[in-house]
Amino acid sequence: MVRQLQRKDYTVGWICALALEFAAAEDLLDTEHPKFPQVSGEPTFRYKVGCIGSHNIVIACLPAGRTGTTSALSVAQQVRLVFTSIQYILMVGIGGGVPNTKNNLRLGDVVFSQPDGAHGGVVQYGFGKDVPGGFQQTGHLSAPPEYLLNTLQELKIRHRKKEFGFRGHLSKLTEPGSPFARPDAASDVFFEAAYSHVDSNDAVGCVECAQEKRRNRDRWQTRTGDVQVHFGTIASDNRLMRDGERRDEISKKLGGILCFEMEAAGLMNHFPCLVIRGISDYSDSHKSDDWQAYAAATAASSAKEFLLLMPPVAS
Repeated sequence: MVRQLQRKDYTVGWICALALEFAAAEDLLDTEHPKFPQVSGEPTFRYKVGCIGSHNIVIACLPAGRTGTTSALSVAQQVRLVFTSIQYILMVGIGGGVPNTKNNLRLGDVVFSQPDGAHGGVVQYGFGKDVPGGFQQTGHLSAPPEYLLNTLQELKIRHRKKEFGFRGHLSKLTEPGSPFARPDAASDVFFEAAYSHVDSNDAVGCVECAQEKRRNRDRWQTRTGDVQVHFGTIASDNRLMRDGERRDEISKKLGGILCFEMEAAGLMNHFPCLVIRGISDYSDSHKSDDWQAYAAATAASSAKEFLLLMPPVAS
């Protein structure tokens, strides 16, 4: 007879900001478990429970229209209050990329937060000031604990050896007719940083934008496969980044970042946390929703593969 799981049996928190991110995550559960009856006085939040590999997981979603660092922290605290054995959190969803000739980042790619000498993997770019000769960060966000970084290193090794198995999970999500299917590659267009989007009531996407303002990436580093995985610094703040020049300016000041997002800075100093983002736009005025579902799928698929590599953490 299978033992009935209790709240204390769940050890991994998976936080999403958007409904489409939540949908991608729940579709990748190996097994979905029944929800627990609501107890009087407990906080209420949208969640699913289930397992991936050996891990019992709580997938939680922020309230509709309540994105940002404060909302992310509130939901994570509620999850930890109800499921008291949660050991760490994965913040999984979409982000805005910062492409350049070095990283050759494209829509649908995945970014894992990884510490470097200056940052803990996530930096709150609103906490700082301009000083002569550069930018001085005035706040600090904690790095993920060693046990998460050990698994991240294993994932990087497998990725380098072409053994990172997220594509099998992704194919399950993106089969024909799926809402997470990959958009046409022709819609992955990257414009010069200073060129603003031309809006028209009759136009869809960037059809009115000047073609000569597109960045030619033919000479950038050769890519293999539709999705690449990147490791480095993620910039986080409550503001949505939609300015190409500001995007590049902040990246330069911070020593190079891979993407922007709006929730992780609320978590890093309060929970053991790793951030995983699928790139849905280029953090500029040409931002659209076309790649959001696919980017949510690539992030969720990569998070699942991470968990399959992650050993249980001793209590």
